[in-house]
Amino acid sequence: MFAILKKELWSYFGNWSAWIIIAAFSLITTLFLFFFENDSNIFDIGMASLQSYFVLVPWLLMFIIPALSMKTFAEEQQTGTLNWLFSQPLKVSDLVAGKFLSVWVVGILCLIPSVIYFYTVYVLGVPEGNIDMGMTFGSYFGLIILIAAFSGVGILASSLSQNQIMAYLLGVFMCFIMYFGIEQLASYKLLGGADFILQNIGFYQHFLGFTRGLIDFKDVAYFVFIIGLTLTLSNHFINKKK
Repeated sequence: MFAILKKELWSYFGNWSAWIIIAAFSLITTLFLFFFENDSNIFDIGMASLQSYFVLVPWLLMFIIPALSMKTFAEEQQTGTLNWLFSQPLKVSDLVAGKFLSVWVVGILCLIPSVIYFYTVYVLGVPEGNIDMGMTFGSYFGLIILIAAFSGVGILASSLSQNQIMAYLLGVFMCFIMYFGIEQLASYKLLGGADFILQNIGFYQHFLGFTRGLIDFKDVAYFVFIIGLTLTLSNHFINKKK
């Protein structure tokens, strides 16, 4: 698993793709938070809070994580190297776990530049340091586990696809449905009491608790279940390709 992790990380950073994605992610968030006139602009909001950052980032991750994960299995199958991997002395579960961890690590690294935003808001607060630490750190924890869930979905999409374009489109679609689509469907209240159950199937309600500074065991368990489910399904579909 660690050999696969090292190989994948080298492929991301060796050809500059990870650096470009991290730079693009940081540039977009900076523009929205400090320059563009929109509801996420910290200066327009006038509050010492990173709440707008934590609202914006999941939408960017819907496109970035599938871009990272689309090559994990779809590219291997497209180039014919998947059969070579099958011939090596490693388990399919280790192969899936190694590729999942590589996507998760690069996704987490996208958050590192936001330390500058935190410092900026911390200094600009009146008085200095007037920022809700519990909400901030809870939201960061929520983003880290949300990235893991998106990574699992992206890996599953790649394991189902024959090429990278299909893997990317399917990954974006599945991430969108799980984060926003199910939440919107439940908001129409078409199913009566079942709308609450439907709402809790999606990512949004569980991530929302973290943005309030609440690290609930039920929310953590939900994301762990989703990650385990997507990796188990990926393992199943890759085994079928042997």
